[in-house]
Amino acid sequence: MKNSYLSYIRDVRRYSSRTCDIYAEVLDDFVQFCEGCEDFAETMNVNAIRAYEVYLCDERKLSARTVSQHLSVLSGFCRFLMKKGVLQSNPVRLVKRPRQEKRLPLFYRDKSMKDYFERTKGDPEFGTLEQKLNRLIISLLASCGLRRSELVALNVGSVDFHRRVLRVKGKGNKMREIPLIPSLCEEISLYLSAVSSLSDADTAPDSGEPLLRTPSGGRLYPVFVDRVVKKELAAVPGITVRRSPHVLRHTLATQLLSGGADLNAIKELLGHSSLAATQVYTHSTVERLQSVYDNAHPRAKKGGNNGD
Repeated sequence: MKNSYLSYIRDVRRYSSRTCDIYAEVLDDFVQFCEGCEDFAETMNVNAIRAYEVYLCDERKLSARTVSQHLSVLSGFCRFLMKKGVLQSNPVRLVKRPRQEKRLPLFYRDKSMKDYFERTKGDPEFGTLEQKLNRLIISLLASCGLRRSELVALNVGSVDFHRRVLRVKGKGNKMREIPLIPSLCEEISLYLSAVSSLSDADTAPDSGEPLLRTPSGGRLYPVFVDRVVKKELAAVPGITVRRSPHVLRHTLATQLLSGGADLNAIKELLGHSSLAATQVYTHSTVERLQSVYDNAHPRAKKGGNNGD
């Protein structure tokens, strides 16, 4: 039954390979906790799941976030077992999850990103292929809000220069189109020209070929992207938080929301499945608004004691 569920989330729900691996690890861990028993009609009960939660918290010392993730995996598996008639109800819903500290998304300040692009601008006609690639990786992540996996999967045919849009395949193979600013279109075009000039092929690259390539000519891979982001942003003085592709994604969302963009539009741009995932960015903008309010509002200055 466990293998059937893993096949279901991979082939029907179209979960990523990384997500499927996480689900498999959690289910294997639960089976091991239940002393190898795979009779889920017997082991999937409230007492066993509560005991598993205590084990994760007290013995494994896992964070509340990770424990909650384990319970979410078990809950999804229980819903599958209900469809198959193995369970009558979902016991995970009766187990209280550990309290998590609310974490606001990290983001880079506008000035920091401007500093980076100003410092790396130079003359777009020149520069090594590696320099063009590294800057383009940052540009696509920062301007389009791509997930790392989405960036890696981009092909030459993903770019529509005529309409100035980028076609992106997101989670669950859902397609979306992201507008491209003219300068980014030019940057992509110059990079592709540089790649072609170093290639022995006389024809234009096929639409199914990778848009971005490693120095050895292969498709980008996650660790390569992480290294480039860390290297490129390391020289920006104003960036003190974690340097990662996902923080660049958070940065774009925060910038758009601060600039007055509609929350639903940001949801579509980022490829979120629900508005709840996008609403987390409102906390950052409210904090910035509060700072502006305290500094500018006549009755908020000096702790609100102006004339009171």
